Amino acid sequence: MGTPEFAVPTLLKLSKSGHALVAVYTRPPARSGARGLEIRKTPVHVMAEILGIPIITPRSLRDVEAQKNFDNLAADIVIVVAYGLMLPIAVLEAPRYGCLNLHASLLPRWRGAAPIQRAIMAGDTQSGVDVMRMVAGLDAGPIAIREVVQIRPDETGGDLTTRLAAIGAKLSLKALQWMEDDLLMFHEQSTLGACYAYKIEKHEAEIDWTHSAEMVRSQIQALSPTPGAFSKIRIGNREENVKFLRAEIWPGNGPPGMLLSEDMVIACGVGGIRVLQAQRPGKTAMSGGELMRGATLALGTVFTRSRRLSCVPEA
Repeated sequence: MGTPEFAVPTLLKLSKSGHALVAVYTRPPARSGARGLEIRKTPVHVMAEILGIPIITPRSLRDVEAQKNFDNLAADIVIVVAYGLMLPIAVLEAPRYGCLNLHASLLPRWRGAAPIQRAIMAGDTQSGVDVMRMVAGLDAGPIAIREVVQIRPDETGGDLTTRLAAIGAKLSLKALQWMEDDLLMFHEQSTLGACYAYKIEKHEAEIDWTHSAEMVRSQIQALSPTPGAFSKIRIGNREENVKFLRAEIWPGNGPPGMLLSEDMVIACGVGGIRVLQAQRPGKTAMSGGELMRGATLALGTVFTRSRRLSCVPEA
């Protein structure tokens, strides 16, 4: 069971492992495009078609018919990788050996939908993949296997996703082998340090230049390549959203959001960042300096933010 590109390496590994894949569950095709006329299949759906594996795309697993269809598969075990649907107790308990989930964090830190991006945004120095037995609680099951990695200073959310996807695929085979050899042991998660990795909301992608250079850089790296941290700037006679894809901490002193050098150093609330890669709407990604020259952006120009209502919480 899986949906995004992150789950594809595990599907490929399992398909070549000699185990019998009775079915692939993934999210239903969704409408896309400007007018919603295109039908887009998930990356897992596309790969399962190439591999010739039966594909099942329920909108929910909570109704009796979907659960009956699942029971009829008589699966020994389910491997779940970023599927995106909640599995009810009836589904969790149906396979002979239960359901194993590959989760891209060091649980209980960053349970939930966006663990990789949240880890980088928070400035974490480590991440990894946990193999756990699924239970009713969200990402709360006991853990059997863990691989820890250091988050590299120049790593983006996309870079780390690719790296952890390969690790997860390797661990899925290890878990199956250990299970067959009766060696797979589980230990309960700690209750200390539990936090939730909420889905990235659109407003979180807009840069607040009054934040420190460290926070701005972490936001840019975490949200690259998608959805992409962005900021508004006037180019010619119109305002554009520039998407920032890679950046590094750089000495800078000036009003937050101001362009300080021709290689696109931008002032933050404390310090500055140098933009290594950025993208204008409808154009290819390029270095910060190339973007400035192409857009004829002058030093002293300032990136701005959308106006939003704010509120003061009650004491």
